[in-house]
Amino acid sequence: MAKITKKRKAVNQKVDGSKLYDLSEAMSLVKEVNTCKFDASVDLHIRLGVDPRKADQAIRGTSVLPHGTGKSKRVLVLCTPDKEQEAKDAGADYVGLDDYIQKISQGWTDIDVIVAAPNVMAKLGKIGRILGPRGLMPNPKSGTVTPNVGAAVSEVKGGKIAFRVDKYGIIHSAVGRVSFTPEKLAENARELLSTISKLKPSSAKGTYMKSVSVASTMSPGIFIDTKSI
Repeated sequence: MAKITKKRKAVNQKVDGSKLYDLSEAMSLVKEVNTCKFDASVDLHIRLGVDPRKADQAIRGTSVLPHGTGKSKRVLVLCTPDKEQEAKDAGADYVGLDDYIQKISQGWTDIDVIVAAPNVMAKLGKIGRILGPRGLMPNPKSGTVTPNVGAAVSEVKGGKIAFRVDKYGIIHSAVGRVSFTPEKLAENARELLSTISKLKPSSAKGTYMKSVSVASTMSPGIFIDTKSI
């Protein structure tokens, strides 16, 4: 069993595991207990009262965080030549089609998001087994399959995130970095939680949002009182 350092013990003493913190208070505390020497990610973990095995309860969607995630996303746009300039003007890092499909089939995945025009989706079938497990496969529900590739790129660069519930009924998503102010972290969190609340399926019974916690990289989790959201 790994030995707990003095620094980690001190941090653990600052977080009351039996307490539900107000959202703003939790965001201030997560900055205070961060022990990383780099600008760590701040992540929300939302446990939902859904059964992900049922198609109508497999929650997924997108949210545009008002202050972004603090991370610059590398975007690849797969489109025909007539859309390439639009994608480049919007700030896409890579633009093309057949050459990038070939690169991906050979193992290249040095990207965070792929945006694709609808008329090229048939060509992506051959690389689906590579993109799918990495969460890179374009999907209309996440807004990454669209004829308006320029607008999609602008949204991703501006702070749009995609999320989906895992097999345990939990959504994990970054809402910023520890360098953000508590106010910005709270505003990002509220936007994400508001979006998830609107996606509650009619077939889900009982408490929808069972628990919400926040943590930075390598920090203890801080549970948030859902009534404060």
